[in-house]
Amino acid sequence: MTLTKRDLVVRISEKTGLVQTQVFDLVQKTLDHISDALAKGDNVELRNFGVFDVRIAKTRTGRDPHKPEIDVQIPARAIVNFRAGKEMRNQVLKLTPNGTEKTL
Repeated sequence: MTLTKRDLVVRISEKTGLVQTQVFDLVQKTLDHISDALAKGDNVELRNFGVFDVRIAKTRTGRDPHKPEIDVQIPARAIVNFRAGKEMRNQVLKLTPNGTEKTL
């Protein structure tokens, strides 16, 4: 199952009693501020959730799947990285089959 922005708005609206349009505006503004901060190269730290940061991926050589004999240079580029917070990581680890936890 996938949690969409719409699902998030509906759930928050039901819990708080706020109108969905108000919740949608709030969620959208939050996401806009996170995006703006990342676009400036700033880190975004949400306690107990995780940290978003921008990293530069190195230049690398790739292969064209239609012509594997040809090497393609993939240029360096900025990417968004996410590191889960301790509480989220512990909740997700509960999904590990057979109760075996993989150490990170």
